[in-house]
Amino acid sequence: MKIVVIGGTGLIGSQTVALLKAAGYDVVAASPNNGVNTLTGEGLTEVLQGAQVVVDLSNSPSFEDTAVMNFFKTANENLMPAEKAAGVQHHIALSVVGTKNLQASGYFRAKQVQEDLIQASGIPYTIVHATQFFEFAGGIVYMSTADGKVTLPDANIQPIASKDVAAFMAQTAVAQPANAILEIGGPEKFDMAAWIKQYAEATGKNLVIETDANALYSGAAIEADTLTTSNAVYLGPTKYADWIAEPANQR
Repeated sequence: MKIVVIGGTGLIGSQTVALLKAAGYDVVAASPNNGVNTLTGEGLTEVLQGAQVVVDLSNSPSFEDTAVMNFFKTANENLMPAEKAAGVQHHIALSVVGTKNLQASGYFRAKQVQEDLIQASGIPYTIVHATQFFEFAGGIVYMSTADGKVTLPDANIQPIASKDVAAFMAQTAVAQPANAILEIGGPEKFDMAAWIKQYAEATGKNLVIETDANALYSGAAIEADTLTTSNAVYLGPTKYADWIAEPANQR
């Protein structure tokens, strides 16, 4: 079985490709670096020839509203017809838990457009909604910092290790299409501020961390459990305290 992984050189993509190759599958890591560009359509016909499964793990290089919408809309308008022409039998995409409830955010509006295009394509599909990755703690600090303070919503978060996401994506690539959205998350639910404090302590960052019931997440208001799973089919086994204790993860 030939599996094409779009975004196969990124954080989740590279780990997913490695797992599938180790299991003996014919896997192609497709990215602009090796001549496959979903935004322009370059290389799609060639890379999809003979492919049964496509796993889309790509992400926009810019989270600015117009750029991110252009990325997901254009990429999928190119990708889905190319897959249909090639006879692809299963399209898998990685999205985010809470997407429908975060439509005030340009990023999540773009992810919703991606999901809508997949569901309308006629190709059997599985959309995986994952919670935020452990590796994204620093990104949350960056986008939540103003005037020297990290101001976070009064909400919960259920982060998951990227290696556990990759393990689930690899399993999904060789399973039957669900024709549905599947939720996955980490094994523990944290108060967001408590999680970021744990990250700061482990990485030696001196951060002033506050909670504000009116604070936004990626430009959108959230409720207590917007970022947590409601019906998870898989909970990653890796606990955050064990993961962040590894020196390689303390960035």
